[in-house]
Amino acid sequence: MRVLLVEDDELIAHGILAGLRAHGLTADGVTSAAQAEAALATLHCDVVILDLGLPDEDGMRLLPRLRAAGMALPVLVLSARDAVEDRVAGLRAGADDYLLKPFDLDELVARLHALLRRAAGRSVDIIERGPLRMDPSNGEVHLNGQLVDLSRRELALLAALLHASGRILSADQLKDSLYHFNEEIESNALSVHVHHLRRKLGTDLIETVRGLGYKISMVNQ
Repeated sequence: MRVLLVEDDELIAHGILAGLRAHGLTADGVTSAAQAEAALATLHCDVVILDLGLPDEDGMRLLPRLRAAGMALPVLVLSARDAVEDRVAGLRAGADDYLLKPFDLDELVARLHALLRRAAGRSVDIIERGPLRMDPSNGEVHLNGQLVDLSRRELALLAALLHASGRILSADQLKDSLYHFNEEIESNALSVHVHHLRRKLGTDLIETVRGLGYKISMVNQ
């Protein structure tokens, strides 16, 4: 899961990003509404965590504008504004969830997984594709009932492809799911991760669509 955090408090942002990454998520942060719009225009991400008290524009104005522009990504508002009317206003403005500060990191991660699950039209976290079974919430993958040891980036790549449910994802989209801002990426890195997944989970699991990218095989779904 690729998460964009929009939070101007450096200490809070650092703690959230460290916690999300410790849970195996790919997460990056920006500190203003303008930076958020720029990131969302170029970055493939799965969910947005939005603070409301941004330095250049209130999040309650940013969110409706993003929705009006067609942004359909799940958005979790993370705010100290605890009045009922604030929570109602946030949901009406386009938020999919609203979590109050201070918060528990495990709850935040669980809510993010729930948002992604609902966006994908699933009722449970578990994703099954033939003999393959993945639990994104704990990073466990089983093949024919046997636990398979995958690296963090292999897990992120597999999760991105499974969440896409057969849609083609470009190399750039998949790299966004695996790497943070400004991280050095070797030219063949994605191909190496795909090769490792095929070796561990079967050569027919991931299809290469020449000139377009990759997709998960829907055979034996």
